[in-house]
Parts: sequence; C-alpha cells; structure tokens
Amino acid sequence: MTTLRADCANCFGLCCVAPAFAASADFAIDKPAGTPCPNLLADFRCGIHETLRPQGFPGCTVFDCLGAGQKVAQVTYGGRSWREAPDTAAEMFGVFAVMRQLHEILWYLTEAVTRSPAADLTAARAEVADLTDADAATLLSTDVDALRRRVRPLLARTSETLRAEIRRKKDHRGADLIGARLRKADLRGANLRGAYLIGADLREADLRGADLIGADLRDANVSGADLTDALFLTQFQLNAAKGDTATTFPGTLTRPTHWFASAG
Repeated sequence: MTTLRADCANCFGLCCVAPAFAASADFAIDKPAGTPCPNLLADFRCGIHETLRPQGFPGCTVFDCLGAGQKVAQVTYGGRSWREAPDTAAEMFGVFAVMRQLHEILWYLTEAVTRSPAADLTAARAEVADLTDADAATLLSTDVDALRRRVRPLLARTSETLRAEIRRKKDHRGADLIGARLRKADLRGANLRGAYLIGADLREADLRGADLIGADLRDANVSGADLTDALFLTQFQLNAAKGDTATTFPGTLTRPTHWFASAG
C-alpha cells in the first residue's frame, strides 16, 4: 500500500541529496544536485532539524515528499542505500524525482476518489498506485507530463462537481494575486487553480471549498483563515504559508510547527 505521508526514518535523506540548492532566502548555501547537504548525518538524519529556519534553511521546512522518499528507499531499492551501493546513487536520485511527482498526482486522485467517487477516478488512482511499485527502469521511462494531462480533466470535473452548489464562486484560475489584500474575503468555492498568492493577505478569509490545486501560497498569511474542505490543498502548500492556531484546514493535513500562535 502506498503511504502519502513522509516517513523520514525509513528514507535515505533523498531530499537532502538529490536536488540542488541555490543560496537564497530559502537556503543558506549552494549545493549541487546529487551532493549531500553538509548537515546530513551518517544515519540520514538532519543535524540541524530543530533549528533549520534560524540557520537559514526555511526551504527545507516547506518541502514534503508525500511519502516518495521511503517508497524509493524501501520498495524500489529494497532498503539498500546510495551509500551502501554508490553505483545506484544517480539512478536513485532520478527515480526519487519521478516518484515525488507520482505521489503528488496520487494525493490529488485519492482526495478526488474520497470526496466524489467515480469509476474513472478509481481506475486512474489504481494505475498510478501500481506505477509507484514498478522497478527503477519503468519509473524513469514514465512520461509524467502525459500522465498529468490525462488526470487533469478528471480532477477539474471533480472540482466542478463539489463546488456546484456554492453560489457566486469566483474564478481566479492562474490569477496574479501576489501581495493581494484579501483579508476577510469571501472566497468560498473559488477557483484558485494555479493562482499566484505569494505574500497575499488572506487573514480570516473564507476559503471553504476553494480549489487550490497548484496555487502558490508562499508567505501568504492565512492566519485565522477557514480552509475547511479546501480542495486539493497539500502539506507543502500549508508549510509555505504563514498561519496560526486559528487557521482551519482539512484533517488530512497537519499544522506546520513553524506557524506562530494565534494572538487571540
């Protein structure tokens, strides 16, 4: 069974090795792809996990592999790490990049099946779940973009079905709402697919039932916002936003530890 929650204890620190880091507000250093972060310990734990943000690594606290890391480590490679078998390292890192995308697609399909069951959604979910169990060669040859194109209309249909009863729902699909002042805005059932909400003020906004697939919530202030039943919201979107104890969201997600406490 494919688990869609990260289990770092059963991974090989793949997110700390496979991707490249560029020195920026998100990362304190430059790190080439395929090179271990200097903070990665011998047992694949992060040596500064508890102080990532103050030490200049907030980007690490935002990332979530949706369970792809342990799937690659324990299923695709049978528990044998890239340190134990250096000849598999480059391939393993490539597989991780594919698996991460497959798990994201699977996250969306799982939510869609749960909230609006349909035979084609169930079949698509089973297909992607089976693919995550495939061998490295099959995974590396997967056309993820083609898979996304096939899944996209199924998710869009699910979104329309679930939001159909909400009146006056706004269409902000792909909109540039960077820094927008949307405090206490009524965005119930809004289409915010792919919207740029970077740094937006969404404090106390009503986002119940809003479609947030692909929305960029980096540094968006969702303190006190109601994201109950928001569609296709992911953990990494929540991690990227700024919230508090008054922010509500779907029960499949967890409150980021770096969110500040509610003033109320």
